[in-house]
Amino acid sequence: MSGGHPEEGAEDATFVRPFIITGGRSEPAQADLRLETLVVAVGVSGEPLALERRQIVALCERPTTVAEIADAVGVPLGVAKVLISDLVVAGRLACQQPAELPLHTLERIRDHVRAL
Repeated sequence: MSGGHPEEGAEDATFVRPFIITGGRSEPAQADLRLETLVVAVGVSGEPLALERRQIVALCERPTTVAEIADAVGVPLGVAKVLISDLVVAGRLACQQPAELPLHTLERIRDHVRAL
């Protein structure tokens, strides 16, 4: 339709399907990435990176969660996980899993919430 907004046509011209970004892969090489996993940039390689990967490395100059990266780059969470795991395997990023709370702490929180 030619009656649409001109901005809609501009967005369609720049849209890239997620499977193109990941090279057709839908599963990350590193399966333990969670939404709250902290990712940080490490080491510098002379190898140039594609747009999304370069953006992720720049975002991770400070510790950033997987969910924040997906939001900032504007890609679905699954795509972000594939890209992050590729960068971890390449030695450009490192992951830190946040410590899980012990069961007794979770039970105390639950009890305090119920008491409200």
